[in-house]
Amino acid sequence: MPEYRYDEILDRRVIVAAERSARPHTTTTNPDARSGPEQCPFCSGHEDRTPPETYRTGEGAAEEPGWRVRVVPNLYPMVGAPEDGDATGSHEVVILSPNHDRSFGQLDLDQAVEVFTVLRDRARFHLEAGRAYAAVFLNDGRGAGASIEHPHAQIVAPDSPAVAINAMVERFSTDLIAREMTDARRNGLVVVDGPAIAWCPPGSWSPYSMRVAHRSTRAGFDGATDAEVRVVAEALHAALGRLHATLGDVPHNVIVHSAPPKVHAREMHWHVEVVARTGVVAGFELGSGIYANSVAPEQAAILLRDSIQ
Repeated sequence: MPEYRYDEILDRRVIVAAERSARPHTTTTNPDARSGPEQCPFCSGHEDRTPPETYRTGEGAAEEPGWRVRVVPNLYPMVGAPEDGDATGSHEVVILSPNHDRSFGQLDLDQAVEVFTVLRDRARFHLEAGRAYAAVFLNDGRGAGASIEHPHAQIVAPDSPAVAINAMVERFSTDLIAREMTDARRNGLVVVDGPAIAWCPPGSWSPYSMRVAHRSTRAGFDGATDAEVRVVAEALHAALGRLHATLGDVPHNVIVHSAPPKVHAREMHWHVEVVARTGVVAGFELGSGIYANSVAPEQAAILLRDSIQ
C-alpha cells in the first residue's frame, strides 16, 4: 500500500507506491543520439575544440594528448565574470578520461579514484579563491541533463551562497548522515559495505537512489583526506556498477553534497547522492512538492546488492 515517508536530509516528502510500477506505458522516448568520437570536443586529439585547460593529470604538454583527466572552463557557463552579468563565479568541466564511452562506474578503480581526487582538488581551489560554494556533480546521459555524451563532471563555484545547501546545514542539529547510515544497516538498505558505504535512503524520492558516505564525519568534500576520497570513490564506483548491472545504461546524476566554507564537523557530513533517472518529475510532483517513488527502497537495495555476485 502507498505510504508517506520523509527525507530529512533533503527536506522532501515522498510517497512510496510500489504498485505504480505495474501501470501501463504507451508513450515512447528516443534513445540518446550517439554523435561518436569524431565530433566530440572532449576526446583526445581534439584539445583545440575546448577553452584552454586549467588542470590535467598524465603526460603531455598543455592542449596536447597524453592526459588522463583534463579540466577546462565550461564554454557555456552558468556563472561567469562580472562583465557578463551578476551571476558571477567559475564553471569548469572535468573530463573523466580520454575514453569516449567509459562512464565513472566503468573506469578502472584507480582511474575512478584519480577522477574523484581531481574533483576534490578543484573544489578546494575554487573555495580557496574565495567562491561561496563549489557544486560538484556528474550528469550521465541525456536523460540526466548531459549535453555531450563523453563522460564528464562539472564544478560550478558561484560567488553567492547556495540557499539549499545552507538550509541542509541548518537541519544538521545532529549528524543526519551518520544516523541514516545506522538505520540503513539495521533495515537492510546497505548496497555496498566497507569504510564508506552506499545505501538506499528510506525516503528515496526516485527509484534506485543511493547515498554514499564515509563513516567518519567531515563537513566539506574539499577537506577530505586522500584516504577518505579513495574509499568513497571505491564505494561510489561499486554502487554505480551495481546500478548498471541492475538497470543497464540508465541515465543518472551523481551529486556531491558538501558544506560551504567555515562549516565544521558535527554541523554537516559530506556525502554523495546517486539519482537514477528512470522517469520524469511530472505534474503531481511539480504541483504538490511531494515525490512519488514506484520502487520501495528496501526492494531496490536487495536488487542492487544482489546484482553482482
